[in-house]
Amino acid sequence: MSRNDLARATAVLAAAVLQTVAGALGGSGALGEPVGDVARSYPNPLLPAGGAFMIWNLIYLAVLALAVWQLLPSQRGEPLHRRTGWWIAAVGVLNAVWVVLFSADQVAAAQIVIVLLLVALAAAWRNAAAEPASGRAARWLFWGPLTLYTGWVAVATVVGALTTAAAATGDGAGTVAAVIALGATAIVLIAVVAKAKGVTMFAAAAIWALAWIAASAETPVAVFASLSAALVAVALLVRLLQARGRADAVLG
Repeated sequence: MSRNDLARATAVLAAAVLQTVAGALGGSGALGEPVGDVARSYPNPLLPAGGAFMIWNLIYLAVLALAVWQLLPSQRGEPLHRRTGWWIAAVGVLNAVWVVLFSADQVAAAQIVIVLLLVALAAAWRNAAAEPASGRAARWLFWGPLTLYTGWVAVATVVGALTTAAAATGDGAGTVAAVIALGATAIVLIAVVAKAKGVTMFAAAAIWALAWIAASAETPVAVFASLSAALVAVALLVRLLQARGRADAVLG
């Protein structure tokens, strides 16, 4: 364990706290307009029903748990954290920046940031996948938070793209555009579930997001969102059945 390990682990915790505080302030309107009000001000057929955003509470708590765990002296020097820590710290900072920008109605800039956030999450996931399985603690305290976060942000990035288009043009995306976006999203999600490591919570977050889109959308967008959620669930079930005793491939 080195001084660099302590600096990295401390940065991860600081970023986790930062994004949690920013999320609370952004949701309440303390930073400008409440995030939900900004999102609803631009017509978007994929905007999930309000209950969907409760997942942020779970994500923030899960990442805080990850941050505290990786700061323990026994964990700081672990290769898993060395390969992923700075990416996870970047995730927290980017999330806070996104909240500030979106609350200020800087929708286009916020969309760029959420794309960078998804890239950082994917990079952390890719680097973690290069490490051997690390046991039950890593499964629940690392893979669970990371992949849950990634699954939600993957869908949120697509929803945000339609919001950004509405903000730029003054017109909401039509049904055709929404269905095409859902189809492309479902293809990517299923591909990840079929091949990546630690996909259970990723799939769960994606299904949650798609189900809440279906709950608020008009038919046929609701039908396509429901179908997309069902296909992701089937892909996860197939992966679980294929894994059979190799749970690490699916759970992390």
